[in-house]
Amino acid sequence: MRALLVVNPAATTTSARTRDVLIHALASEMKLEVVTTEYRGHARDLGRQAAESDDIELVVALGGDGTVNEVVNGLLHKGPDLDRLPRLAVVPGGSTNVFARALGLPNDAVEATGALLDALREDRERAIGLGLAAGTPGTEDESVPSRWFTFCAGLGFDAGVIGRVEQQRERGKRSTHALYLRQVARQFLDEPHRRHGMITLERPGQEPVTDLVMSIICNASPWTFLGNRPVYASPKASFDTGLDVLALNRMSTGAVARYATQLLTSSPERGPHGKHALPLHDLTDFTLHSKAPLPLQMDGDHLGLRTSVTFTGVRRALRVIV
Repeated sequence: MRALLVVNPAATTTSARTRDVLIHALASEMKLEVVTTEYRGHARDLGRQAAESDDIELVVALGGDGTVNEVVNGLLHKGPDLDRLPRLAVVPGGSTNVFARALGLPNDAVEATGALLDALREDRERAIGLGLAAGTPGTEDESVPSRWFTFCAGLGFDAGVIGRVEQQRERGKRSTHALYLRQVARQFLDEPHRRHGMITLERPGQEPVTDLVMSIICNASPWTFLGNRPVYASPKASFDTGLDVLALNRMSTGAVARYATQLLTSSPERGPHGKHALPLHDLTDFTLHSKAPLPLQMDGDHLGLRTSVTFTGVRRALRVIV
């Protein structure tokens, strides 16, 4: 088997020595080409080259969720094709590694490499669904390129938090759960639209849902992790179904405290709930419109401001090694 290993040298939880060990382990089982990313978007370019190659059968992403997202967008730049495209494998090297953990992989890079080699020997793979976001036709965002996401997206509050975290990291701060929690508090205090919802959700054949202040789109469960604690925004979300949405139409101090507590105590059986929460399951197509530009994130990557985004849940979009 010929495989491409995409290595993010800035991965926060793997050292150069660990990466060398993992590379040797993988190279002992396959014909391995190793490429270290050198710029933002490099992993996407490498995924695209692999998709256009005639002989690469597997792409291994060694890094965090951002690296995985780039590789996936490269592989699927012309759309899904289960019979032709290389399979994807993930060795987690980021701070949270939601995608890998949602697939049931170990969060340790060495253990995950062992699990990957076992899965390859036993020919274990899974066809998973993904989310696709694009600018909505007929709006000012219609020219925004479409982009795939593996486990989550968000328009509004949570994307604002991620944008704040990225700003802090650019200033040299380490990506820690404490950093995220501080930015959640600051985003809440500075949120200009929390009293008057700006978002409208539209679905084919349904009445629009208006005045939403926050929207989280999930393609997998859990939504994220705080340390080893899984957090379930949409417990029913799955790689085998369409997309799930958790939207809130109120963000008063009391409501935020209540829903934050529900998130922290969430389980695979029960997520946030109440009269101000709107949970939707297994959606194929829907659009989020905003009266004002709001931040957008996908797989934990802040993508700037948007006023309208159309989401599609695409089943069986990619084969992954599990």
